[in-house]
Amino acid sequence: MKNAQFIKIHPENPPLKKILEVVDILRQGGIIIYPTDTIYGIGCDLHNARAVEKLCQIKGIKPEKANLSFVCSDLTHISDYAKGISTQTYKVMKKALPGPFTFILEASAKVPKFGGAKKKTVGIRVPDNEICLTLVRELGNPIISTSIHDEDEVIEYSTDPELIYEKYRGLVDAVIDAGYGNNIASTVVNCVDDAFEIVREGAGDLDEYL
Repeated sequence: MKNAQFIKIHPENPPLKKILEVVDILRQGGIIIYPTDTIYGIGCDLHNARAVEKLCQIKGIKPEKANLSFVCSDLTHISDYAKGISTQTYKVMKKALPGPFTFILEASAKVPKFGGAKKKTVGIRVPDNEICLTLVRELGNPIISTSIHDEDEVIEYSTDPELIYEKYRGLVDAVIDAGYGNNIASTVVNCVDDAFEIVREGAGDLDEYL
């Protein structure tokens, strides 16, 4: 595989031309590393099964076991991928997003099967990051995504796009350089049955929105 493209994009005013370049890579089944409001993520087009398999391969996880997030641009299409969302849960999500949270919800029938397995839950993420939100809007559907560092330890390369590029340039199709990322992942909240159970403490404080 040839080396990934290294694309510098201004974090607050991303030029549409560069965003569309990345969208084109996603549409062709490419894997990208991109900034979020927390750490850098690795993602692909939700509807490209081969790209999802490749993404899982890079992470060393089985598609049917993978806990992948759906990165959305807002809450408009959430009912496409999640069901049984109560008014209370929706209100909390509406207040907390865009922000550093991943909300675990019951998966709808529209969630693609990964590795042939039907997912029972889906992680919904709307990062407070202009590059991310514009990418998803232009692509027209969520990016399926996961963080690029081991969940158990904060590794230096998760913050510096140049180091990320060094590590991943032979594995992915594009790395977006939007400057240094943070090294704390999103807070993961299980909202199935309206429990608001914190599965992973991260950058967000959910108490502010409950």
